[in-house]
Amino acid sequence: MKHKTHLIRRNGLTLLELMIVLIILVGLIAMVGPRLLGTQKKADIRTAQVQIGNLVSSLKAYAIDMKSFPLTEEGLEALITAPEDEALAKNWDGPYLDGGKLPKDPWGSEYQYEYEAAEASDSKSEATDDFPRVTSLGPDRQPGTADDISNQSTSKDESDDSSSSRKKR
Repeated sequence: MKHKTHLIRRNGLTLLELMIVLIILVGLIAMVGPRLLGTQKKADIRTAQVQIGNLVSSLKAYAIDMKSFPLTEEGLEALITAPEDEALAKNWDGPYLDGGKLPKDPWGSEYQYEYEAAEASDSKSEATDDFPRVTSLGPDRQPGTADDISNQSTSKDESDDSSSSRKKR
């Protein structure tokens, strides 16, 4: 006679094994998660800085053609829309941005633009201030806070070493 031995097969995991796997996964996520989130924050800041640099380059090209930067009222729209005045429109050689539309910052906000034409000035320090300011409101989307990212520093930024050093990175 032949003896049949029954092999017992296990199908699936026991509750204890499943709990151990979950504890290991949660531990790994707890260690790696903050590093990934910090990397994303740095990448968003760097993206905003690069986009601001591209906008500044486009503004310089605009200024070469138009002999002046757009005023605050005209805003960054002047880079993609020709002026209505025909005398000015003949010098406009845009759109000055690839794709013909304004980018949004990594947090989904519009870039802020400020420029008031300075009166004729003889001092060099005033001449260096005669450049448009392009600003991202940063992750909090509030103007005038420490997380704002700009192509220029203000006296407030210079007094706050941490924000001015972050903006220069």
